Amino acid sequence: MGLLRTILIILLVYFGFKILSRLFAPLLLKFVAKKAEEKFGGQFGGFQNPNQKRQEQKQKEGETVIDKMPNKNGSSNQKVGEYIDYEEID
Repeated sequence: MGLLRTILIILLVYFGFKILSRLFAPLLLKFVAKKAEEKFGGQFGGFQNPNQKRQEQKQKEGETVIDKMPNKNGSSNQKVGEYIDYEEID
């Protein structure tokens, strides 16, 4: 009877741990990610631009924002190199 009781307790602890880990694992991961973000952000001394913070707050989810428009007159350089005419020698 004692062996059966021990096996049941072990199974109860095992399945209880599985259920609790499924409930608390996302919370634990969020906490760890937040701490890592604070640690890495502290190393850079908060170099984030204050204007960038305001722009992030103004943006709506799914909105596309273009920070810089490309130059319209920026044509490619056609003079890349010298053309060399060649003949094959048999």
